[in-house]
Amino acid sequence: MRVISGVWFFWPLQGGCFVRIAVGSDHAGFHLKQDLLQFLKERGHEALDLGTHGPESVDYPDYAEKVALAVRDGAAERGIMVCGSGVGGSVAANKVTGIRAGLCHDIYSARQGVEHDDMNVLVLGGMVIGNLLARELVLEFIGAEFTGQDRHRRRLAKISRLEQK
Repeated sequence: MRVISGVWFFWPLQGGCFVRIAVGSDHAGFHLKQDLLQFLKERGHEALDLGTHGPESVDYPDYAEKVALAVRDGAAERGIMVCGSGVGGSVAANKVTGIRAGLCHDIYSARQGVEHDDMNVLVLGGMVIGNLLARELVLEFIGAEFTGQDRHRRRLAKISRLEQK
């Protein structure tokens, strides 16, 4: 999202591609998740709602797992998990082999996490950030592409080795 002469502009991935995104939350992230689902759909992305489907108390690991598995197994290209602070959702999603989930509350991290770390799940704190910032973070996340530079590939190989320990 960019502001040009006071007007907000939104666009999909570079090159005009739209993506399938798995979106999940616990009860603390439910309202932000609902907003993001609508936001993504309005921009032509396919957003898969993996729950929760109401504000009643649930356990964040259950929904972080659903999002992570959807990404790992190819049902979605990227994932978004929303819980209260984002910390628990990030910890849980990163337990799934092949998932590189990043908790982001700033634009730079949402983009750089993909460009350098090949982040495939964005985790947000529904009690920490507002809807407008969350929308900006989502656009940066889905609009970014992994650079594939040797130094980044080398580091990702080291992370993969850690998953085997």
